[in-house]
Amino acid sequence: MDQKKRVLIVEDDQFLREFYEELLVSEGMNVETAPDGETAVTKIHEGGYDLILLDIMLPKKDGLEILRETKMTPPSSPNGPIVVLTNIGQDAIIKSCFEAGAAGYMIKSALNPDQVLQEIHNYLQISRLIT
Repeated sequence: MDQKKRVLIVEDDQFLREFYEELLVSEGMNVETAPDGETAVTKIHEGGYDLILLDIMLPKKDGLEILRETKMTPPSSPNGPIVVLTNIGQDAIIKSCFEAGAAGYMIKSALNPDQVLQEIHNYLQISRLIT
């Protein structure tokens, strides 16, 4: 049997953070959360996540800063892809995220929970094939 997928959700909105956590736990995933950028950086640098879902607008450090930092300072244990999950849909921000190392970009308001879950499964599948 496959080992439980380890996912980090970086989201400052408590309702959304708990909603996505519950959604992924119900799918059998091992989920950790970070409510702000500083906590996220610490967890990302420890590593070992199969997937990281990263919001852009965060207290203490924003998602772009986290992406850039992660690219410059690799984690102790490798992580799977970092996928941005945000409501910011501006082309310049999207481009900056990909340049900083994001593997994907999802706009929360454009996707229902089933679509978000399907995308997460897709990224986890890709991650499994790469590693």
